[in-house]
Amino acid sequence: MPRLTKSPDSKTTESLTGQLLIAMPGMEDPRFQRTVIYVCAHNEDGAMGLVVNRLFGSITFEDLLEQLDMNIPQPMNNLPVHYGGPVESGRGFVLHSTDYVRDGTLVVNDDVALTATIDILRAISEDRGPRRNILLLGYAGWGPGQLDAEFQANGWLNVPCDEKLLFDTDLDAKWERAIGKLGVSVSMLSGEAGHA
Repeated sequence: MPRLTKSPDSKTTESLTGQLLIAMPGMEDPRFQRTVIYVCAHNEDGAMGLVVNRLFGSITFEDLLEQLDMNIPQPMNNLPVHYGGPVESGRGFVLHSTDYVRDGTLVVNDDVALTATIDILRAISEDRGPRRNILLLGYAGWGPGQLDAEFQANGWLNVPCDEKLLFDTDLDAKWERAIGKLGVSVSMLSGEAGHA
């Protein structure tokens, strides 16, 4: 499993793009407590990810289509709308399988892509969209070095992502299942940072 390591110039030597971030049990920020975040981009300019285990209040897919003035009387799918993070909560994203790639799609890796255009919503509503998808409003963002510092402060764990866990609809169990990928239980984790 990739680990963050520091080079002498204090830059991260390994990208977390395509990995899952897991909030440590001691996470103090209520916006991220018990969250699992899919990292869409991580480089020297910062990081961007999407919370994949929390719903966005009471808004429905039909509500969203109506707010966007998309004239689709009976959508084929009624997706749950997820809370992607606290940044730009009015901005929509679809995290999805790579069987749907169009102009404007960011292919993160062989299995996962990200699209933020209205066309994907129409395709999903007409049952022409990607095989697997998560509709999200907002995202999580970190400036240069910020995510690395949060790792050093024992705020996050990371694990490789697998499509089954990422797109699983059992949101309540996703955090513990992600921790389980490390081979440990939640009770073994401490919120205290250790120093050698």
